[in-house]
Formats: sequence, C-alpha cells, structure tokens
Amino acid sequence: MGRVSTPGDQRDPLRRYLSAWIGFSAGGQFSQVLAVAILLYALGIHTVRALVDWPGSIGILATLVALAALSLFGARHRIEWHGILPLSLIALFGYTTASVFWSQYTWVSIGGVMYALSFAFLGMYLALGRDLVQVIRATGDALRILLTVSFSLEIFSGLLIDQPITFLGIQGNLAAGGPIQGVGGTRNFLGFLAALGLVTFAVEWFTRSITQGIAIASGIVALLCLVFASSPVTSIAVLVLVVAAIALRALRRAPAERKPILQGVLLALCIVGGGLAWFTRDRLLVAIGATGDLRVRLELWTTIRLFITQHPITGWGFTGPWQTNVFPFSEITVDGRPSETGLGAFFDTWFQIGVIGLLILLAAGALAFFRSWLTASDHPIVAYVWPALVLLLIAVTASAESYLLAESNLMLFVAIATISARKRSWRLRLPHFDRPTSDLPTAG
Repeated sequence: MGRVSTPGDQRDPLRRYLSAWIGFSAGGQFSQVLAVAILLYALGIHTVRALVDWPGSIGILATLVALAALSLFGARHRIEWHGILPLSLIALFGYTTASVFWSQYTWVSIGGVMYALSFAFLGMYLALGRDLVQVIRATGDALRILLTVSFSLEIFSGLLIDQPITFLGIQGNLAAGGPIQGVGGTRNFLGFLAALGLVTFAVEWFTRSITQGIAIASGIVALLCLVFASSPVTSIAVLVLVVAAIALRALRRAPAERKPILQGVLLALCIVGGGLAWFTRDRLLVAIGATGDLRVRLELWTTIRLFITQHPITGWGFTGPWQTNVFPFSEITVDGRPSETGLGAFFDTWFQIGVIGLLILLAAGALAFFRSWLTASDHPIVAYVWPALVLLLIAVTASAESYLLAESNLMLFVAIATISARKRSWRLRLPHFDRPTSDLPTAG
C-alpha cells in the first residue's frame, strides 16, 4: 500500500516554491530591474495616472511595495541595519502620521499618510537593497526612457500632427520653441527630470557605468528637454548645480588639511551670493522669464497664509497631494480654479503639518545635505557627488514646487538621506552586538 500523504507533505512543495521565489527576489538582476521599475513609476507617475487613473496607479504602487518588501526579506541577512535609519526621517514621518489625530479631514489624512509612507518605503528599498552606483545606474536607465519618450511625444504632437495630446497634458508647443511638458505633465517637472538626468548621466560617465556614446546621446536628449521646457525654476536650479559642482571639484582636489578652510570660504560665499541674489531678485526673475510664475505663486501663498494663521502650530492635517474636493483646499484657487498644489514645499508643509512639521522637515533636509556634502567632498569614489547634487536640486525646486511632499521627490529624499546616514550617522559609533549565527533564521 502507498504511503498516505500528510498535510506536512502537501505544504513542503509550497514552502519550497516560496523559498525559491524569495531567494530569486533577493538576487541582483531582479533587484536592479525592480529598482528601475520603481523609478520609472515614481518619476513618470503623471503619465501613469493619465493612462490608468488613480485606481490603476495605486494598484501598481501596492504591487511595487509588495515586491520590494519581498526582496528586502530575501536579502535580510545581507543588509546592515545598524545606524542606518535616520532619526530625523523617523521623526518626520512619525509627526506626519500623528497629524491624523488632529486633522480637519481624518480619512483624507489617513490616505495621504499611507500614500507617503509607501513612497518612503520604496526609497528605503533603493537605499538598502541597492548600493549607490546601482541606484545611480537605475535612475539613469529610468530617466533615459522617460526623457526619450517625452521628446518623442513632443515631436509627434508639435511637429507631426500639430495637435495637443490633451490627456497627457502635452500642449504641442515644440514648433514654437516651447514650453514643452513631456511625460512630466508640466514644464517645471519636465525641467526637473532633465536636470536630474544631466547630473545622473554625468556621474554615470565618470564612474564608467555607461559608454561614451550612451553618455553623449543621453546628455543631448536631456539638454533638449531642458531647453525646450523653458522652466524658470529649473534655470535657477541648474545655475546652482553648476556652482556646486565646481565647488565640489575644488574640494575633492584640495589637500585634506585645507578642506575645512575651503568649506568655510564656500559657506561665506554662499551667504554673500544668497544676499546678492535676494537684493537683485527683480532683475534675476526678469532675466529668466519668471515674473509671471512669481505673480501666481505670490497670490497663492497669500491665500494659503490666511489658512495657516488658523492652525499655525500643527497645521490642518497631512494630505500630500491636494484633494481639491475637500475644504480648505477647495477654497484655494488660482485664476478661478482650485489649485492642485501649494506651489512651494515649505509653504505647503507649514499649511499641512504646521510650523513644527516644517522645522522637522528643514532639520531632516539640512542634516541629509550636510552629511552628503561632507561625504562628496572627502570620498574617493565620484559616485558620492550624486546624492549631494540631487538633494540640492530637490531643495531649490522645493522653493517653488511641492514635489518634495509626495511621490518621486519624497522617495529620492528618503533614499538619499538613508544613503548619507550610512556614511555619517553618529549611531555608527555606538557598540554593535552581532547575534550568534545559530540565532539567525534560515531562509527555508
């Protein structure tokens, strides 16, 4: 007579299948493909929503979060957790989550917090599941696709059919010299993608991650998108990036004993330069064609300040992206229509989570930039220049756009803050007690 099968026998194939899948998800090829998919989704989310609407976009996000969690679980024994998670980020997201309890729109805040935490988790996956060079390469691959598709669609819309592609937000202005929107939905976000691409492609070339031909082609597409986007915000950001790149090059070449002096000189020059830019801001705005954008922003910020005064300390409650069908967002208008964003991460943060949340965000951003800048100045590997320059790009853009509070910029901010903490966290100096090997769980 044959042996009677038991429930344990029936579970063994399932356990072996799950174990094999977890092992595969932790592999290098799967992790890199997943990283590219995450960046493609986050950076191209406007087009994703245009194609599959909010329910489809949320479904893709949930799938990516599940795959990232599975991949991290499979690689759990290879990840060094000691001193990695920045306390500043924990404080920021802890306070953001706590805002649910005093929110004026509780259920909207719950959804907004979960949405933000999902992108924060994807950022953590990039920082923990991939090393810095792999993150840069994944970002470069995603941006090559997005920028090439953007310019191709603009050629199709503006030159071939001479008609806007309304559902993607493409106005078809390429023949007129711009502005173009591409997959970004707005000229400012396409400009951000192009500037991020230039930084990423340059670092890829210097780290020999791509060939010269690919680097030149990628740079040309990024420059075309940057020029035709005609984004005033990005124009300022690129100028700041050029100055920062020159400063970092000088610091990296300087002898170690002279670097503290040079850092001090650079700080003084930044303060003086910032002051001059402030006093000559009218001429600067006219030069880059930003006077119209500034008028819209000043009108919007004036309205937002009226609502901020009602809850200045704790804010109205976190939502991330604005919900224009909910008060008070429905009452904040631009040219007679409800605004979909605060057009500035700092005003938007103050509005949503109050001055306390704004101070925590500023502290987290300053700490991340300080760590990444020092590492970029000292580390022999040129890849460590990328986090500092990207954080600077995000910070400058945050002064005129609210990207930092949601989706791709939030994800990149979390990833870079975590990567920076890996080299500079004070908790790395604390005693580290390894568990005995026998106490570690097995993969099976």
